[in-house]
Amino acid sequence: MTNEELILERLDRIEAQLAPVSESTRSLNELKEDVTPLLNDAFKVLIRELGDVESAFQLEDLMLLLKRGLRSVRNLTYALQQLENLIDLITTMEPLLKSTVPQIIHYLDSLEQQGVFRTYTAMLGVRAKVAAAYSPEDVEQMGDAFVTLLGMLKKLSNTDTIDFLNHLLEIPADLELDTCKSLGPIGVLTAFSKGEVKDGLGVLIELTKALGRLKPEAKTIEGSSVQSAAH
Repeated sequence: MTNEELILERLDRIEAQLAPVSESTRSLNELKEDVTPLLNDAFKVLIRELGDVESAFQLEDLMLLLKRGLRSVRNLTYALQQLENLIDLITTMEPLLKSTVPQIIHYLDSLEQQGVFRTYTAMLGVRAKVAAAYSPEDVEQMGDAFVTLLGMLKKLSNTDTIDFLNHLLEIPADLELDTCKSLGPIGVLTAFSKGEVKDGLGVLIELTKALGRLKPEAKTIEGSSVQSAAH
């Protein structure tokens, strides 16, 4: 084989090796031609959008944000862990919430229909009126009186007291004041002979005895009697 044939053979091998490179270069050029308009448009949009923050953006701020982000890696990691725990909790409670929330809504709706919220609103309005009309000192004094009234209400909760008050309130309904007649001494003596009048006088005497204990002297004498009996 002559030198010319060897040179031609080597040139063929070189050409065969360069063919893929040439094809890749051609593909890159085509890709460049396709991407260049897109990059130009994207660059123009980026410049236009960055123009809005040009006055507020400083490179130093970006570096400061980067530094603080690096310093807060542990905090960010902890926050992400807690977020994962919260997501797990919500995922676990989701079936329960699906069944509970409608019941709560139904219960609140029933309270609304019963007027509970309107009552609370009215109570808040009363508290506002009390605060506007009275000073805190006045309210404190009324609080002491209210405690005393609660003690009285506790005494009124006795069954005998309630029965007595019920009978006492029934008396006006049984009275016939339009048919009342004037009585003289003989009429009074005649009325005393009736059983109802005798029963009424007995009750009146018992009430009179009880009213006598309202005098301070009677309370003192009663207290001394109790102490003497204890000794």
